[in-house]
Amino acid sequence: MSEHDLRPVVLDIDHSIGDLPDSVIVPLAEWQESLRFGCSLATMRRFRATLDAQLPARHGTVFMGSGDFHHLTWPLLARMRPDAPIQVVVLDNHPDNMRFPFGVHCGSWVRRVAALPFVAHVHVLGITSADIGAGHAWENYLTPLLRGKLTYWSMGVDTGWSRRLGVSRCFRGFDTPEALVDAFVESQRTQTLRTYLSIDKDVFSAEVAQTNWDQGRLLLSHALALINGLRHTLIGSDVNGEVSHYQYRSWWKRKLSAMDEQPQIDPAQLAGWQAQQHALNLELLAALAARSG
Repeated sequence: MSEHDLRPVVLDIDHSIGDLPDSVIVPLAEWQESLRFGCSLATMRRFRATLDAQLPARHGTVFMGSGDFHHLTWPLLARMRPDAPIQVVVLDNHPDNMRFPFGVHCGSWVRRVAALPFVAHVHVLGITSADIGAGHAWENYLTPLLRGKLTYWSMGVDTGWSRRLGVSRCFRGFDTPEALVDAFVESQRTQTLRTYLSIDKDVFSAEVAQTNWDQGRLLLSHALALINGLRHTLIGSDVNGEVSHYQYRSWWKRKLSAMDEQPQIDPAQLAGWQAQQHALNLELLAALAARSG
């Protein structure tokens, strides 16, 4: 079975993903409270066992719902065990490499992926968030940066602090999305690693798709150019960043979400935003399914 014949998978945790052609739907609603935003490492181990039991051995792009579940990229990658080193390319408005003392959450998982023995490098592209600015420098996990296993590709963020800590080689700053995409695609022409691609749709401008996090500047054309530039090396992919409404039962998740200034979802606009998201999913899925891995 060739890569483009593999069926996409929907991890149906928050019921935010519309019908995708020929998809495998994995019902996981009972995990929403425990996984959403963040979870303990013990919970993640249990969820990993659930994935191992329910996912087909080979599959296409995984859709996981809200960006509040982006840390699920970690177990998806960990179960792959490729026979040669790979690179992980993440499209995201945030570094997802921030300190989190309670296990793992949607903004801290990149450190754990960078530590996987078969991951040679992680690139996070499209960051406009102040999370990599001087005011939040202390919150970034430094280990993957110091080891040269992680590169931030950003726009409009002052990252001068990286020079003082000796990690400036891990920071690439650009003025426009076009310049960022062109530089990354060019850098990929000479690399031979296979690629896992993870897309958080908060990397896009809100005119492309509305999410429940602050958003970046990429347009669909930029993402398609990146996918095209990686098409010969792609061995797996996932997409998140759907918009969904959820009220946490646990007080600590309500508190952490508020501390992260996560914007509230307007229920009156939810259906329209989800329709916009669904149209984008179909575009992304078509581009990813056309890859030649």
